[in-house]
Amino acid sequence: MIKDKVIVITGASSGIGEASAKLLAKKGAKVVLGARREESLERITDEIKQAGGQAAYQVLDVVRPEDNERIVQRAKDTFGGVDAIFLNAGLMPTSPVSAMKTDEWHRMVDVNIKGVLNGVAAVMPTFTEQKSGHVLAVSSVAGLKNYPGASVYGGTKWFVRNFMEVLRMESAMEETNIRTATLYPAAINTELLSTITDARAREQMKGLYQQYGIAPERVAEVVAFALDLPDDTTVNEFTVGPANQPW
Repeated sequence: MIKDKVIVITGASSGIGEASAKLLAKKGAKVVLGARREESLERITDEIKQAGGQAAYQVLDVVRPEDNERIVQRAKDTFGGVDAIFLNAGLMPTSPVSAMKTDEWHRMVDVNIKGVLNGVAAVMPTFTEQKSGHVLAVSSVAGLKNYPGASVYGGTKWFVRNFMEVLRMESAMEETNIRTATLYPAAINTELLSTITDARAREQMKGLYQQYGIAPERVAEVVAFALDLPDDTTVNEFTVGPANQPW
């Protein structure tokens, strides 16, 4: 059941994070939103409250371990605990390797990989102690298939795929009852394209999303489905995207 679950959401200031926060709150969850843009977090939190939901926010840069620890503590202080964390923050500045955008490579590793690790590290002691918890993370179809231009981005998303599945396996073996769900979205209309600085890559992706892109609310429905499953059941992987996109 989603009702009364305390759920921390990273990358919650727009796109999939915002849509998921609003849907989960509508279904009775207590959501704690984290992102770098405080004005957006404040707006979304107010909208949720005005609609009758329960929400709080904490400014968060997932690259900073202390920020992740702070938002978990915020959930505990505000709502008395934490039941799930949705690791949604990510960057997608795609480009060919020959473009040598090394700063962007490192930034993707910091956000897409270290951001996931920091979020799990922040919540793991609590989940282990209470012997329950749900970790959800956004990978990408680029974490399932190889795409030119997505060498580093795809690499970070393949990491998420491996890490989340091993986390699930270890938790089952250790009997800590920590469930996982990894999402592999295809073309979803979010702000991801705004992070692409390579002109050719940007135009290619823009055309792809204009042709196929669907609303982030579609992914939010999948997030809600995963969180609504009984405690003895996990669906550990969801590939989701436009019905007319061949991926």
